[in-house]
Amino acid sequence: MAHYGGLQPWDNGPASGMRASHADRERTVDVLKAAFAEGRLGQQEYEQRVAAAYRALTYGELGGLVADLPQGPVPMPMPTAVPQRAPSLPPTFLPAPPRPTNGLAAASLICGLAGVVLAVPAVPAIVLGHRARAQLRATGEGGEAMATTGLVLGWLVASFWTLIILLGIAAG
Repeated sequence: MAHYGGLQPWDNGPASGMRASHADRERTVDVLKAAFAEGRLGQQEYEQRVAAAYRALTYGELGGLVADLPQGPVPMPMPTAVPQRAPSLPPTFLPAPPRPTNGLAAASLICGLAGVVLAVPAVPAIVLGHRARAQLRATGEGGEAMATTGLVLGWLVASFWTLIILLGIAAG
């Protein structure tokens, strides 16, 4: 909406003579639609005001069309009674908070996956996988599957490339 200084199209004040934009007219029509839907305006009066809104050139003209209508949600009164708190559940029935994932386990998995393509990260995948599993036993963090997958991939890739090198030496 093209408003200047936070003004609404129907704000009466120094900007009431300012020219209205298409967005200002649409906002005014939205207020009229809400008033019609709430039963504040009859069908004929609603149609007349909408037509006048689309013809309006200034904020002042738009303001006159909605001056007797609320322009937003009516605030609800605060409840006076304090709501009762639900009885707390024993921790057994509450969902367990998620365990943080061990960073070395994630690094082992990434190196293991990269080792399938590049072969070089296979050794770091093995080292990181063993270190991550040791940390997991000590801290109780998550990531056991990642560490194990990184270890397996690391050992498979290292074994594959060792076999290739040995076959190359034997053939040469």
